[in-house]
Amino acid sequence: MATEPSPQRGYRAACPNCGAPVEFRSAASAFAVCSFCRSTIVRDGAALRRIGQSAELFDDHSPLQLGVAGRFQGEPFTLVGRLQYGYGEGTWNEWHALFDNGRSGWLSEDNGAYVFAFDARLDAAVPPAEQLRAGQSVVVAGQPWSVASVTTARLIAAQGELPAAPKPDQAFVVADLRSTRGEVGTLDYGDPAAPAWSVGRSVALSELALTGLAEASEKTLKARGVECPSCGTALTIKLSTTQSIVCPQCHAVVDVSQGVGGDLRHYAQENGSEPQIPLGSTGTLAILGKGPLPWQVVGYAERCEVAQGGDDEQTFWREYLLYHRQAGFAFLVDAEDGWSWTAPITGVPERAGESVKYQGVLYRKLYDYTGKATYVLGEFYWRLERDALTYNTDYQGTGGASAKRLNRERTGGTRESGSTQEITWSAGETLAAEAVLKAFRLETDKLAAMKRDTLPTSGNAASLLAKLFFWGFVLAVMLIMFKCDGDECDDLRATYGEASAEYQNCARNRSSGSSGWRSGGGSFGGYSSGGSHK
Repeated sequence: MATEPSPQRGYRAACPNCGAPVEFRSAASAFAVCSFCRSTIVRDGAALRRIGQSAELFDDHSPLQLGVAGRFQGEPFTLVGRLQYGYGEGTWNEWHALFDNGRSGWLSEDNGAYVFAFDARLDAAVPPAEQLRAGQSVVVAGQPWSVASVTTARLIAAQGELPAAPKPDQAFVVADLRSTRGEVGTLDYGDPAAPAWSVGRSVALSELALTGLAEASEKTLKARGVECPSCGTALTIKLSTTQSIVCPQCHAVVDVSQGVGGDLRHYAQENGSEPQIPLGSTGTLAILGKGPLPWQVVGYAERCEVAQGGDDEQTFWREYLLYHRQAGFAFLVDAEDGWSWTAPITGVPERAGESVKYQGVLYRKLYDYTGKATYVLGEFYWRLERDALTYNTDYQGTGGASAKRLNRERTGGTRESGSTQEITWSAGETLAAEAVLKAFRLETDKLAAMKRDTLPTSGNAASLLAKLFFWGFVLAVMLIMFKCDGDECDDLRATYGEASAEYQNCARNRSSGSSGWRSGGGSFGGYSSGGSHK
């Protein structure tokens, strides 16, 4: 914990409920939660008064904790409070940051990364919550924004010093907005008649020069272990952001988004292929605009494109979820037209007809497609759902930026159906198979199988060995594709019988589809990010 005293005038008194010391670092703060009995305390002059009690925090083993100190844009701050929220897809934290100059801010979680935001004034009316939809363009505070998500949430618990009284278990609507300026805006409809507004930007923990972070000890990791609800195998959750974990024994997908103390939702899945980059492997990559960093593989997913008609060609791809303690998460994508990396961005590109502009680069539209995960391993920072679909559009950079890629992904259903719909943009670049092989120190005999962007009739794949690897891979592809479409029909036949309408309809749809190849579609992005922090 950080021990540096705050230059602001503080106030300390005994909790009126249990007698433990309650500290107010800022003269502007009027509320705090006692760290011992969780009483919610209001300061009235020189006296403290108990107005309620906060529920117990869900221990997500975040590296952040009260007392952590850092610097943002050159100004020192200390984390003095915490709000923990829950919604349909999991939980998120918002940390109250008190700056030495007296200013307050919020460090909150965002798609496996972080956003530093500050409360702002609204000088004009904003749309009611019920009128907002993901993907919609709106004007807030005189600036254009794109709605990323609209979610119903509730406050689970509070901790430390807060600028306003917490209202636990009160459902409210919160909308995430993104701008072409790289900003994230939040409309909090806790008071529907007077929504709160905040604006922030994405940050990496490594940029904040943090001290006093919680230690990721072996004891801490074991404390969050659970038993697989399917087979009883011990599961060790290693990441603070994990919402879903896959049992290494029976491959059941276990939902831990609502905590690990009660019944755990789970579902079984068929066996898939072994990842070419094993889980737990660490590779040194220079991605996200940063220098070379060690990235660890913590998750793996096999995905296929869902055919939309009889003439549609189906594609498939693999994704590796990468993690770095300070830089956050990124994805390594292995597709039929090559390798690439990608990561969610805070803002949104600027529309230019069918194309988009982002950071000075014009991207042309490539494909629209629907994706579905067929097999997963490891840990994920979003809640995985069986047969959940993602609706994607891929873009490629033009001119000298042809290696750059963008992906727009829509997840979830409608607000009426109870699931959160979200629009997520991701950016990245292509990678050579040789660079991936070198980064993760893989055996050189894997290179031919990894270079799938070259057909066996081309000059670069003229060797017999390359052809054998290629056609061996085609066979694996066909097996995966039958698993993507065929197993569903087999399950229906086993459940309802071969003469059933359910099975006959599935068989007709499968026979009318195509198993052809298409270069590029589904090759970039397409992962299910599962929702942002709000």
